[in-house]
Amino acid sequence: MTSASAATPHDREHHDTKARILEVAERLFMEHGFSSTSLRMITGEAKVNLASVNYHFGTKEALIEAVFTRRLAPLNQERVNQLAAMEAHAAGAPLCVAQIVDAFVMSALRLGENQSETGTVFLRLLGRAFSDPSSGVRGLLAKQYGNVVTRFKRALAKALPDLLEEDLVWRMHFMFGTMAYTNASMDAINLIASCKSADPQDQAAVLHRLAKFLVAGLQAPQ
Repeated sequence: MTSASAATPHDREHHDTKARILEVAERLFMEHGFSSTSLRMITGEAKVNLASVNYHFGTKEALIEAVFTRRLAPLNQERVNQLAAMEAHAAGAPLCVAQIVDAFVMSALRLGENQSETGTVFLRLLGRAFSDPSSGVRGLLAKQYGNVVTRFKRALAKALPDLLEEDLVWRMHFMFGTMAYTNASMDAINLIASCKSADPQDQAAVLHRLAKFLVAGLQAPQ
């Protein structure tokens, strides 16, 4: 097996081609949706032939999965790592809801900051994916989020011991829905009010506001 340090120009070319296809596919899926984005559109924008897509991914469905896996796998792992570090520091005591929300929401902010424009594109795509009717995409998200949802649900149940499990499930559902809507589009802020202080491009400010809203909702009286 060729090591990373001994990669040949041919290997690097294949890696660059694959990365370019993923970047273009991510942006086009975000702009046009999964059904409306064809492989021909992707190959045209990426300046590669269809054989390259088939070589690296095989099918459009596999390409969609690769787009999500390369971002969601490290994002959700960071979420779990942040939560685990907080729990270790708490030494068995329940975390406060604000800490749990911070571990979940602010990891997305770090993705946007670390990946710059492409990270923001993915967050918008992720928001769109939650409302996409494609059962394949929903199944993919369920697989990607399975472990992280279990971990955060357990932490929230411990932080909110008086909350019925059914209520917790609904509140987490609303949490995911709110995040998806916020990530997918900020256009609604312009419809609600001419709020000069709300800059939808300031992702840090948006997510901090979102986190406060989610904490209040999770802790609301029954």
